[in-house]
Order: sequence, then structure tokens, then C-alpha cells
Amino acid sequence: MTGALFEITFYLAAPFWLLMIFAPTWSGTARVVASPLTVLPVLVVYVVLAVPVFPELWTAVSSPDIDTFRDLTALAGGAGAVWAQVIAWDLLLGQWMYLQSRKLGLSPLLMGPLLVLTILLSPFGLLIFLAVRAVRLRRPRRATRVG
Repeated sequence: MTGALFEITFYLAAPFWLLMIFAPTWSGTARVVASPLTVLPVLVVYVVLAVPVFPELWTAVSSPDIDTFRDLTALAGGAGAVWAQVIAWDLLLGQWMYLQSRKLGLSPLLMGPLLVLTILLSPFGLLIFLAVRAVRLRRPRRATRVG
């Protein structure tokens, strides 16, 4: 069961990533992505995987060192729980980036690849997004002409 839960974890988050990347201007995307509840299915998987290895998990987070963490991830449930946690946090991070990009008027053509990078290597995606965001916040937005 642990292997199956590990496998489905990303697929529980994938619909939200697909909306942000392939339907960024659809009004439904913004409504769905604005909810933090999107991570609930992934968190359920996390709990199911984490409870059986809770003593090892608690040891790894309450007294962290590389060997204790290695021991945790050597367990299938431990590795699966860490994976589910990463997927949940990455999704929340991607949602924040998406919502910020809409507020700032960033192009979906820029954000699509950036969100894909965030799915794969979230720290790099976040760093690039923060740089883009900082540049965008420094430049005033162009006023749209009416008439």
C-alpha cells in the first residue's frame, strides 16, 4: 500500500498544477487555486504514511541530524511521508506564485515554465520567481487606456 500511496501523491496535486499552467486566465482557476484546501488529499496521504513511522518521524524532526533523517527515509513510510510533505508544500508554493503573478500581471507564458520548474525543483523556481517579482514590483504598471 505504501508504494501505491507514494505513486498517487503527485497525481492528487497534478490537476491544480495543470490548471495553473494550462488554464491560467480561466476564472475558475483563480477560484480553485485561492483555496488552501487543494492540499487536503495530499495531506491525507501524508497522515496515512506518517502515522506508522511516527516515532522515527518525531525523532528526525525533534532532533535533526543527517543520520536520523537517513534512517527515516530508509523506511518506505518515511520516504513516502517526506514525499507527500514536499508535494503539499510545493503545491501551496505554486499556488502563491500563481496568485501573485496574476496580481502583478505577469505573463502566463513566463509563469507556465516557471511553475513547471517549481514542480520539479521548487527552490530554484521560487528563487527565480522572487527575482521576477522584485523587478516587477519596482516598475510601475502601465495604465491601460480606456476609450
